[in-house]
Amino acid sequence: MQDHVGEAERLIEAATREGAVLRALGGVAVHMRCPSALAPPLARTPKDLDFASTSSDRQSLIALFRQGGYEEDAEFNALHGKTRLFFWDADNSRQADVFLDRISMCHSLDLANRLDEHPATLSISDLLLLKLQVFETNDRDYKDALSIVLDHFEGEVDVDYITRLLAADWGWWRTATMVLERLDGYARELDGFDRKNDVHYRIRELLGAIERAPKSRRWKMRARIGERARWYELPEETLPG
Repeated sequence: MQDHVGEAERLIEAATREGAVLRALGGVAVHMRCPSALAPPLARTPKDLDFASTSSDRQSLIALFRQGGYEEDAEFNALHGKTRLFFWDADNSRQADVFLDRISMCHSLDLANRLDEHPATLSISDLLLLKLQVFETNDRDYKDALSIVLDHFEGEVDVDYITRLLAADWGWWRTATMVLERLDGYARELDGFDRKNDVHYRIRELLGAIERAPKSRRWKMRARIGERARWYELPEETLPG
C-alpha cells in the first residue's frame, strides 16, 4: 500500500498528464509542504485524500480515479457531483474527496483563481484558512495549523488575502478568530512542543491584522446579529454515507 502522500502525488501527476487540475488539501497537503508535520509532536497520519479541482475537469477526474483503481460513489456523486466527488479505494480502505470550484464546509472558500498558486497543493494561505474555518476543531486540525504557522508564516502566508476574506464575512471572521485563540492555548499545553513563544507572537500578529482590516458593510450588518444566530455550517450533514 502506498502512503497517502505518495498516492496523492501519483494522482496529481496523472491529472497533470491528462491536462486536468488536481490540488491536495488537508493533512496530506500539510505533509507535502510542512517539515514540522513530519516529526513529533506535530506529526500525524492523514486519514483520507482530499483534493480541489474545477467543475470543467469533472469527467476527466472520474475517468482518472476509475483508472487508478478507485470506485465511484455513484449515489453521492449524482446528488453532489456539481460541487464534490467521492471515490473509494477498496484495496487500501482509503477514500478520496474532490471539491469542485468551491470548498464548502463550516464556511465556503471560492477556488476561482486559486488553483494555480502551487503545482501540487492549494496555497499555504488557503490551507491555513481551511483550518481556521473548522468550528469543531480537533487535534488533527490544531497540529496542521501549527505546522503551517511554524513553517510558512513569515514567508508564504498572505496576511492581506486572509484579512480581506475575513473582513467581508463576519461568520468566518468569528470562527477564525476563535480558532486562532484556541490554537494559541493548544500550543501552550502541547507536550514536547518548544516553539510556544514563536506560535504565540505569530498568532497575535495575525489576529492584530485581522482586527485592523476595514470591515465590509455586509460584515457590519451581520455583526449586529452576532452569535444569536448560528454563523457556521455543519459539514458532516453532506458527507458520503
